[in-house]
Amino acid sequence: MGGLPVSIYQKRGIMKIISSEPSQVLAGRIADALKTSIIDVKFSRFPDGELYLCANGLDEDMVIVGSLVDSDSLIQLVLLIDACEGLNNQLVIPYMGYARQDKRFKAGEPVSARAISRVLSRGVDRCITVNIHNKKVLSYFDIPAFDVSLARDIGTHIKSMGFDDPLILAPDDGAAAFAQAVAAYGSWDHDHLDKTRISGDEVRMAPRTLSAADRSVVIVDDIISTGGTIATAAVMLREQGACDVFAACVHGVLTGGAFARLKASGIHEVVCSDTIERGCSRFSAADRIAEALVR
Repeated sequence: MGGLPVSIYQKRGIMKIISSEPSQVLAGRIADALKTSIIDVKFSRFPDGELYLCANGLDEDMVIVGSLVDSDSLIQLVLLIDACEGLNNQLVIPYMGYARQDKRFKAGEPVSARAISRVLSRGVDRCITVNIHNKKVLSYFDIPAFDVSLARDIGTHIKSMGFDDPLILAPDDGAAAFAQAVAAYGSWDHDHLDKTRISGDEVRMAPRTLSAADRSVVIVDDIISTGGTIATAAVMLREQGACDVFAACVHGVLTGGAFARLKASGIHEVVCSDTIERGCSRFSAADRIAEALVR
């Protein structure tokens, strides 16, 4: 970290960071990157289970940081925004849960991404997200909203692993652009996995144009949730001659035993960022967020 441009907030020395419980570590890293301080917040519950918080040392310019990893984290973020009412507030949502439901698929469904965006627009001046699943969601905010990418940070991590010539793979064509962006930082080959139905219940997965034989393969995506597709792909890539298979993502949701599933499939290492704080978080979103805040 370091080398960031000096913002008006840093010159005045009053921009402070405040975070929900799930994003404490990342918020601390953002504060370090900006050479500012993080606010102490007391979190507790009332006897009936309702959430309570109290922030100490609020200042004129606040950066509110909170990933939406569950319903409690959403309520905490709403309460933090209200606690900072009347201040100059910027909102950072490192991982935005509810962003996948970005349209109505059948009658009676809410457009969850729109509903959450509207709720979180009140009381803040602008919003920054990280590799949001669909950038269309940004238009649902009632304030200026921007997305930053960690493709560079995944690329830097892959470089640190010492590969000679890795193949960067997206799990499908929808993530192909992200894989290309990651590969650009090392001038590596990139491709996406293609599914071919062999029979009624048999599907073959392989790189669309390149061969995985005798190569280290890194499967990259914005989110790993259950890990099912990547686990299946890892087995097939090994059968196709890949030396080693790795998986890297921005948001490590890793639900339903996903990490164990991926390791059991033969994936050598699974890494993610700290937008969701996991034991396998190996790189941070802090620098990208700090750059966006001072621009």
